[in-house]
Amino acid sequence: MIVITGGAGFIGSCILKKFNDNGKSNIIVVDRMGTEDKWKNLVGKKFHRLFHKNEFLEKIRFDTDLRNSISTIIHMGACSTTTETNVDYIMSNNLNYSIELARFAAENDVRFIYASSAATYGDGSNGYNDSLFDDLRPLNPYGLSKHLFDLWLIDNRLDKEFVGLKFFNVFGPNEYHKDEMASMVYRSFNQILETGEVKLYKSNAIEFGDGGQKRDFIYVKDVVNVLWKLQETEKYTGIYNMGTGKPRSWNDLVSAVFRSMGKDPNINYIDMPDNLINQYQNFTQAQMEKFEANLFPMNFGTLEDSIDDYVKNYLMKPWKHL
Repeated sequence: MIVITGGAGFIGSCILKKFNDNGKSNIIVVDRMGTEDKWKNLVGKKFHRLFHKNEFLEKIRFDTDLRNSISTIIHMGACSTTTETNVDYIMSNNLNYSIELARFAAENDVRFIYASSAATYGDGSNGYNDSLFDDLRPLNPYGLSKHLFDLWLIDNRLDKEFVGLKFFNVFGPNEYHKDEMASMVYRSFNQILETGEVKLYKSNAIEFGDGGQKRDFIYVKDVVNVLWKLQETEKYTGIYNMGTGKPRSWNDLVSAVFRSMGKDPNINYIDMPDNLINQYQNFTQAQMEKFEANLFPMNFGTLEDSIDDYVKNYLMKPWKHL
């Protein structure tokens, strides 16, 4: 049995679709459904059971049959809101819950693949080297929770058994329930429909022009292809960056959305909110050398091709889900 935590969420539901497309439905989905439209991500998917995240912990503690049936945990579940200020909640949800799952996996010989984050790198002043962990300074509680779990794994030498991926800026179908945490591709599409323009933050750094801040954007379909390869064999272990290695500007991204919608770019630059100025990443770039040396070659789609697929085959369709 395969467990996908966050299996009704953005990346998790896309992984579930990948498994289904490859003939696998012996899957347990673990998530907190709430009152969001997250449930739509499960429409048309096949899986064995759906458990609330807290219920699942109780099940694996006391249900011997379930515990013995699990072969793999793909742990995508987390509070991913970078502006969340309830630090107790973030640490309980992202750190302590992850530790409990990892301990279960280690004690029961279960394959464990999990989501870390590029937010662990903070402002990037110490680079984006996925072999270095000691001098990282996350800018928010979310990034800290992910960094602390990485360190816990390393301290317990479980990075030699498990696989972690430091996701950079992932975008694509099934992210619609994420509201302000959804990608700028999705938010740009909606802004264009509503107003005909897209608002971007003015630069807060002299080395970048307005809209010239750069991020490493990666399409969710590329991410899912990596995760599929990782779960096929236990020989892959370690913590790796998950980006394309090719940073692109917000202007590039927004212009690609306009083009995919058949419109000319119309960008309005606005002041950055005070609460973001000191925790804003102006530049991210995944160093992918470790990934390429230790895992497998990947040909990631270009930003323009990926946005074109997302916009034309999902966002502009009546049913937008993967």
